[in-house]
Amino acid sequence: MNKPFTSEYNPYFQKYIDLVPSEEYLENFNANTTDVIAFFENIPLAKHNYKYEPNKWSIKQVLMHIIDTERVFAYRLLVILRKDETTVLQPYDDDLYASNVNVDNREMSDILEEFQLVRKNTAFLLKEADENQSQLTAKIDQNPISVRAIAYILLGHAKHHLSVITERYL
Repeated sequence: MNKPFTSEYNPYFQKYIDLVPSEEYLENFNANTTDVIAFFENIPLAKHNYKYEPNKWSIKQVLMHIIDTERVFAYRLLVILRKDETTVLQPYDDDLYASNVNVDNREMSDILEEFQLVRKNTAFLLKEADENQSQLTAKIDQNPISVRAIAYILLGHAKHHLSVITERYL
Protein backbone atom coordinates (compact mmCIF):
# COMPACT_ATOMS: atom_id res chain seq x y z
CA MET A 1 0.00 0.00 0.00
CA ASN A 2 1.49 3.31 -1.08
CA LYS A 3 1.71 6.33 1.17
CA PRO A 4 -1.24 8.70 0.75
CA PHE A 5 -1.04 12.03 -1.04
CA THR A 6 -1.60 15.12 1.12
CA SER A 7 -4.92 15.63 -0.65
CA GLU A 8 -6.21 12.41 0.98
CA TYR A 9 -6.30 13.62 4.60
CA ASN A 10 -6.62 16.55 6.96
CA PRO A 11 -3.22 18.32 7.32
CA TYR A 12 -3.43 17.68 11.09
CA PHE A 13 -2.51 14.03 10.43
CA GLN A 14 0.74 14.85 8.61
CA LYS A 15 2.74 14.48 11.84
CA TYR A 16 1.62 10.84 12.13
CA ILE A 17 2.03 9.91 8.47
CA ASP A 18 5.57 11.32 8.48
CA LEU A 19 6.54 8.79 11.18
CA VAL A 20 5.85 5.81 8.91
CA PRO A 21 8.31 4.68 6.21
CA SER A 22 6.73 4.53 2.76
CA GLU A 23 7.97 1.08 1.79
CA GLU A 24 6.37 -2.28 2.62
CA TYR A 25 3.31 -1.19 4.56
CA LEU A 26 2.42 -4.68 5.80
CA GLU A 27 5.92 -5.18 7.22
CA ASN A 28 5.64 -1.79 8.94
CA PHE A 29 2.22 -2.75 10.31
CA ASN A 30 3.54 -6.00 11.79
CA ALA A 31 6.66 -4.32 13.20
CA ASN A 32 4.57 -1.53 14.70
CA THR A 33 2.29 -4.05 16.39
CA THR A 34 5.27 -5.91 17.84
CA ASP A 35 6.94 -2.65 18.94
CA VAL A 36 3.84 -1.37 20.73
CA ILE A 37 3.37 -4.63 22.63
CA ALA A 38 7.05 -4.90 23.60
CA PHE A 39 7.16 -1.25 24.65
CA PHE A 40 4.23 -1.52 27.06
CA GLU A 41 5.31 -4.94 28.35
CA ASN A 42 8.62 -3.40 29.43
CA ILE A 43 7.16 -0.54 31.44
CA PRO A 44 7.62 -1.18 35.17
CA LEU A 45 4.42 -1.95 37.09
CA ALA A 46 4.95 1.10 39.32
CA LYS A 47 4.59 3.36 36.25
CA HIS A 48 1.39 1.85 34.78
CA ASN A 49 -0.94 4.37 36.46
CA TYR A 50 1.61 7.19 36.49
CA LYS A 51 0.64 10.65 35.17
CA TYR A 52 3.38 13.21 34.60
CA GLU A 53 0.91 16.00 35.46
CA PRO A 54 -2.43 15.86 37.32
CA ASN A 55 -4.69 16.38 34.27
CA LYS A 56 -2.76 14.13 31.90
CA TRP A 57 -3.50 10.52 31.04
CA SER A 58 -1.77 7.64 32.80
CA ILE A 59 0.37 5.25 30.77
CA LYS A 60 -2.49 2.71 30.73
CA GLN A 61 -4.87 5.46 29.62
CA VAL A 62 -2.52 6.29 26.74
CA LEU A 63 -2.59 2.66 25.65
CA MET A 64 -6.39 2.65 25.89
CA HIS A 65 -6.43 5.84 23.80
CA ILE A 66 -4.37 4.07 21.12
CA ILE A 67 -6.90 1.22 21.19
CA ASP A 68 -9.95 3.49 21.05
CA THR A 69 -8.45 5.50 18.21
CA GLU A 70 -7.77 2.30 16.29
CA ARG A 71 -11.37 1.18 16.84
CA VAL A 72 -12.77 4.47 15.56
CA PHE A 73 -10.49 4.46 12.54
CA ALA A 74 -11.20 0.77 11.81
CA TYR A 75 -14.90 1.62 11.69
CA ARG A 76 -14.05 4.39 9.25
CA LEU A 77 -12.11 1.86 7.16
CA LEU A 78 -15.13 -0.42 7.10
CA VAL A 79 -17.46 2.38 5.99
CA ILE A 80 -15.10 3.47 3.22
CA LEU A 81 -14.23 -0.03 2.00
CA ARG A 82 -17.91 -0.99 1.81
CA LYS A 83 -18.61 2.20 -0.17
CA ASP A 84 -21.22 3.23 2.38
CA GLU A 85 -22.08 6.73 1.25
CA THR A 86 -25.05 7.10 3.61
CA THR A 87 -23.07 6.89 6.85
CA VAL A 88 -21.77 10.28 7.97
CA LEU A 89 -18.38 9.99 9.64
CA GLN A 90 -17.98 12.31 12.61
CA PRO A 91 -14.90 13.75 14.31
CA TYR A 92 -13.66 11.79 17.33
CA ASP A 93 -13.29 13.43 20.75
CA ASP A 94 -10.44 11.48 22.30
CA ASP A 95 -10.69 13.33 25.63
CA LEU A 96 -14.36 12.33 25.92
CA TYR A 97 -13.49 8.69 25.32
CA ALA A 98 -10.58 8.78 27.75
CA SER A 99 -12.72 10.32 30.47
CA ASN A 100 -15.31 7.56 30.11
CA VAL A 101 -13.11 4.50 30.49
CA ASN A 102 -11.46 3.30 33.68
CA VAL A 103 -8.33 1.23 33.24
CA ASP A 104 -6.82 1.92 36.67
CA ASN A 105 -7.68 -1.56 37.97
CA ARG A 106 -6.95 -3.45 34.77
CA GLU A 107 -3.71 -5.32 34.26
CA MET A 108 -1.42 -4.07 31.51
CA SER A 109 -1.41 -7.57 30.02
CA ASP A 110 -5.21 -7.46 29.71
CA ILE A 111 -5.14 -4.10 27.95
CA LEU A 112 -2.37 -5.36 25.65
CA GLU A 113 -4.48 -8.39 24.77
CA GLU A 114 -7.27 -5.99 23.81
CA PHE A 115 -4.81 -4.01 21.67
CA GLN A 116 -3.75 -7.20 19.88
CA LEU A 117 -7.35 -8.15 19.13
CA VAL A 118 -8.26 -4.70 17.85
CA ARG A 119 -5.08 -4.58 15.76
CA LYS A 120 -5.89 -8.02 14.32
CA ASN A 121 -9.31 -6.72 13.27
CA THR A 122 -7.65 -3.78 11.54
CA ALA A 123 -5.27 -6.15 9.77
CA PHE A 124 -8.19 -8.11 8.32
CA LEU A 125 -9.78 -4.92 6.98
CA LEU A 126 -6.53 -3.73 5.43
CA LYS A 127 -5.62 -7.11 3.92
CA GLU A 128 -8.68 -7.01 1.70
CA ALA A 129 -7.81 -3.58 0.27
CA ASP A 130 -5.88 -3.59 -2.99
CA GLU A 131 -4.09 -0.45 -4.20
CA ASN A 132 -7.22 0.93 -5.90
CA GLN A 133 -9.37 0.34 -2.83
CA SER A 134 -6.72 1.94 -0.63
CA GLN A 135 -7.42 5.20 -2.45
CA LEU A 136 -11.14 5.19 -1.67
CA THR A 137 -12.15 8.18 0.42
CA ALA A 138 -14.85 9.60 2.65
CA LYS A 139 -15.27 12.94 4.38
CA ILE A 140 -14.94 13.71 8.07
CA ASP A 141 -15.97 17.22 9.00
CA GLN A 142 -15.47 18.38 5.38
CA ASN A 143 -11.97 16.86 5.21
CA PRO A 144 -11.13 13.89 2.99
CA ILE A 145 -9.76 10.67 4.43
CA SER A 146 -8.60 7.70 2.38
CA VAL A 147 -8.16 4.08 3.37
CA ARG A 148 -4.41 4.35 3.00
CA ALA A 149 -4.30 7.61 4.97
CA ILE A 150 -6.06 5.85 7.84
CA ALA A 151 -3.65 2.93 7.55
CA TYR A 152 -0.62 5.20 7.85
CA ILE A 153 -2.17 7.40 10.54
CA LEU A 154 -2.78 4.40 12.79
CA LEU A 155 0.88 3.38 12.74
CA GLY A 156 2.18 6.91 13.14
CA HIS A 157 -0.29 7.63 15.93
CA ALA A 158 0.96 4.66 17.95
CA LYS A 159 4.62 5.63 17.30
CA HIS A 160 3.87 9.19 18.38
CA HIS A 161 2.48 8.04 21.72
CA LEU A 162 5.42 5.72 22.39
CA SER A 163 7.67 8.76 21.94
CA VAL A 164 5.54 10.88 24.27
CA ILE A 165 5.64 8.19 26.95
CA THR A 166 9.41 7.85 26.59
CA GLU A 167 9.93 11.62 26.85
CA ARG A 168 7.45 12.50 29.58
CA TYR A 169 6.67 9.40 31.61
CA LEU A 170 9.80 7.24 31.82
